[in-house]
Amino acid sequence: MTFASKITLSRLLMVPVFAVLALYYGQSVKQGQPEENLRIAALMVFIVASASDALDGFIARHFNQRSKFGAFLDPIADKTLLLTGMVTLSMIDWGSVGWRIPLWFTALVIVRDVIILGGIGILWRFQLKVEIRPHWSGKICTVTQMCALGWVMLRFSPISPIYPCAVAAFFTTWSGISYFMLGLRLLKSADLHRPDSQN
Repeated sequence: MTFASKITLSRLLMVPVFAVLALYYGQSVKQGQPEENLRIAALMVFIVASASDALDGFIARHFNQRSKFGAFLDPIADKTLLLTGMVTLSMIDWGSVGWRIPLWFTALVIVRDVIILGGIGILWRFQLKVEIRPHWSGKICTVTQMCALGWVMLRFSPISPIYPCAVAAFFTTWSGISYFMLGLRLLKSADLHRPDSQN
């Protein structure tokens, strides 16, 4: 296992640590005695885990540590961290009542990802080679989703989290449609190149 892959694996292992800290903090808020050290600890774990994404990519590219295992594990670790943050922060208030990720936004993110995974499965079933790499719209989607999570956890603004979530929801929907259209183009292209389609 390469050093870059070990960093990726450590990011995956940090996910349950973040979830436990976040849930305990939410419980302390619910009891009317918020323990800010838990919030800060959860935030720091999330920041370190997020930063490790850039670090393992840099090491893999610049020190020739690309591997099939790393390429497989990296998107899993990224998505696990993001979805855990979404689900956890939609279950508990991180301040005043309602200061959380809206459930509808978490549902939208999950539905988008399920549709994309389903589409990849369909393409594989038709024996189409699928190169798994993020589309630029997907990158914007991820950044806006991270900003929404940060908005809730940092609490640096009195503006409701629903606004950054609405922005992220727009790009989440946009990227989902982009991936869906890309999948359709691949299916149509494959159909045109089938031998029996020329008859």
